[in-house]
Amino acid sequence: MTTWQGWHRFATTEPPAPPQPGDPPRSLEERLAYHSAFVTIRTPAISQLATQVRTLMILGRHQQTTARPSLIVTGPAAAGKTTALLNVGRTCHLAHTRKNPPPPGSAHTTAPVAYVLVPPGATAKTLITEFARYLGIPTTTRMTQTQITDAVCHTYTAAGVQLVLIDEIHRLNPRTTTGAQTADLLKDLTERLPATFVYAGINVTDTPLFSGTRGAQLAGRATLITCGPLPARHGTRHPFRDVITDIENALDLTHHKPGTLPRHAPYLHQRTAGRIGSLTRLIRQAAITAIHDGTERITKAALEAVQLDHLAEQHNRPTRSR
Repeated sequence: MTTWQGWHRFATTEPPAPPQPGDPPRSLEERLAYHSAFVTIRTPAISQLATQVRTLMILGRHQQTTARPSLIVTGPAAAGKTTALLNVGRTCHLAHTRKNPPPPGSAHTTAPVAYVLVPPGATAKTLITEFARYLGIPTTTRMTQTQITDAVCHTYTAAGVQLVLIDEIHRLNPRTTTGAQTADLLKDLTERLPATFVYAGINVTDTPLFSGTRGAQLAGRATLITCGPLPARHGTRHPFRDVITDIENALDLTHHKPGTLPRHAPYLHQRTAGRIGSLTRLIRQAAITAIHDGTERITKAALEAVQLDHLAEQHNRPTRSR
């Protein structure tokens, strides 16, 4: 998805849909593929990010003199940051396409959304080259960073890019010389491109991104959205159990009894530490196993048999007393 062709294919491909009453039964292979891809569960973070992006895009639409306000999605690993980022990007892409359909017989003429990954050990030149690669802007090793930046700004503006999504932002360290130059590049892009920038990274507030002069500039322009573990309870609501219910309703298992998984919410919260990524992986793996072994249902025993990602398993490892 870090090229326009890949992003366009992702945004316009119909996402997986849960089985509907009256639909013909899917084959075993179709159901395995469905649980592998699965639906996007709308979490509170996704809803908050969607609202904020829509508001900031309107707020910055006619802003000419300074950088538009931006957003930073932060949180621990496996908390659903990238999922939230991609979901909002797809929504923006489809909304723009509905309002501005290409003329009959012609290909898409605009690129409303750009998705860029910060490369490991990023320098200003390697990062701006990633921006160029996304829209297929030709570059050569002899081109300077300034030349590539000028080409990117011209092409992105001409293509109508309105939303720039930058993932893995925690890889930047403004305390180093190369990191500082890269942070300055991003600041330059936000001032030159008529687009709203949304960054995502692991525990960004704990990194050097918010420290020093450059950090203060970023913090002064960006709204922070925390995509953290879901609490078991929030006032009178039960956000984690609600998400489990949504996941269960999307399963395609012939013998699974509705209400089984929400009853195990305390166990699932303890097992996954409330991380949405760990939770969906656990239930999807259990569903795939249930299809393979013919049980077609998920029980607590089936969940316990699934080995989770290392982060979640490390959280559940008992501490030894000395």
